[in-house]
Amino acid sequence: MAEAGAGPGAEQGAAEVEGKQPRSVRVVLLALMIAMLLAMLDNMIVGTAMPTIVGELGGLEHLSWVVTAYTLATAASTPIWGKLGDMYGRKGVFMTSIVLFLIGSALSGMAQDMGQLIGFRAIQGLGAGGLMVGVMAIIGDLIPPRERGKYQGMMAGVMALAMIGGPLVGGTITDHWGWRWSFYINLPLGVVALIAISAVLHLPRKRAQARIDYLGAGLLTVGITAIVLVTTWGGTEYAWGSAMIMELIGIGVASLVGFLFWQTKAAAPVVPLHIFRSGNFSLMSVIGFIAGFVMFGAVLFLPLYQQSVQGASATNSGLLLLPMLGAMLVTSMVAGRVTTNTGHYKAFPIVGSALMAVGLYLLSLMDTDTSRLTSGVYMAVVGAGMGCLMQITMLVSQNSVEMKDMGVASSTTTLFRTLGSSFGVAIMGALFNSRVQDVMAERAGALGSKVTEQSAQLDAASLAKLPVAAREAYQHAVSAGTHSAFLLGAVVAVVALVAAVFVKEVPLRGGSAPTPTETGFPMLP
Repeated sequence: MAEAGAGPGAEQGAAEVEGKQPRSVRVVLLALMIAMLLAMLDNMIVGTAMPTIVGELGGLEHLSWVVTAYTLATAASTPIWGKLGDMYGRKGVFMTSIVLFLIGSALSGMAQDMGQLIGFRAIQGLGAGGLMVGVMAIIGDLIPPRERGKYQGMMAGVMALAMIGGPLVGGTITDHWGWRWSFYINLPLGVVALIAISAVLHLPRKRAQARIDYLGAGLLTVGITAIVLVTTWGGTEYAWGSAMIMELIGIGVASLVGFLFWQTKAAAPVVPLHIFRSGNFSLMSVIGFIAGFVMFGAVLFLPLYQQSVQGASATNSGLLLLPMLGAMLVTSMVAGRVTTNTGHYKAFPIVGSALMAVGLYLLSLMDTDTSRLTSGVYMAVVGAGMGCLMQITMLVSQNSVEMKDMGVASSTTTLFRTLGSSFGVAIMGALFNSRVQDVMAERAGALGSKVTEQSAQLDAASLAKLPVAAREAYQHAVSAGTHSAFLLGAVVAVVALVAAVFVKEVPLRGGSAPTPTETGFPMLP
């Protein structure tokens, strides 16, 4: 099939709607789902394998950098990938990000020491930054917003599959094949996605006249890196008031202020500020940030509560989140179908934010006597709220910009969600740790302080070794810590609810009948 473009190419593409095109676009969608699975699954699998990796490579003091390097590279590169796709065409840029991710995966699997693994994980993270953005932007090109809701269930399904299956898959691979296969497993999946996209995806080639905004990209990278390091190191590696954290905050603020100023001057800005003139786009950025803040905080602290207080097995940690993730999947599919059938979407951000706030408040009520059934119901309420938000934020953001800005809109929305998750884990984590240590000191005195002086989060083995009195004190402390963390999450979710009220229901582009996109590529029926 020839590249679709304006004129004859568009006519040919439209004619193929009745022929083989629907099947080929569905193949592309399958490949995009694989790419998204690669990006989301990786950290879940690697987290399970980390104890084994440290046992073989050593370097325990640098353990956190294996995750931090990946997260930093992903966050910093996300806006740049989106802009490159807008300038030079999405297909080539997306395939480049897959290749870079696979190179990083292969090198990580061959790492001989912790330093090499950290460096190779950064390469992998650079590629991962382009995977999520590429998936969202290409779907934005192929499917009009009015029809796009049908495919929200796929997105939520992939997310749920990664979160539930990641730890299980990681544990199985590490036990039977060795930790290196936690990285090598990406290679066959990535090759399948590459072949399918290369053979079936046809988008118009672009060649921008403007040069890449290197200064803007550099300032944004420095700013994002400083922010992520503050949220990663604050309260753990360094005290919040330490010179290092203050310097990083200063560097981050100065870089981002400089970035915003430069974006008003640059010929081809990395993030065109005019996209924020759309009230809906700005509001969805705020809601996406808060959804990331809440979701990753919940994913971190719920298994900890269930293992420490309710005595659940750490082996099945992914399954513990099933009520939340299952509800998220169901409501996301319902929201997508209703949006497609009616063209109306404003109710979902409002209902989703309200459910999220109520669910988090309910989670904050959990104590040492809360049953698994009760906590499961509370988790389902939070999951239902997230399901109403996760894909609607991207849908409305893309509908709020012109087609030429589809990439930067997708990457900016993804970046806000990523930054929200970093802030959520850091702030909720700091509150949790402080509360646990205070309660342990109150209930177990000097012994309690000694137990948690290194970390407020104990693994199952450490917990089993504690005296009965200390163990009971720790269970009360974890319960108090999760109360504070989830109560903060509920307050933050109220901000999302306020933002959702001001969203305007702008008609979604594209009707129920398949029509060619502005690029001439036929829409998926």
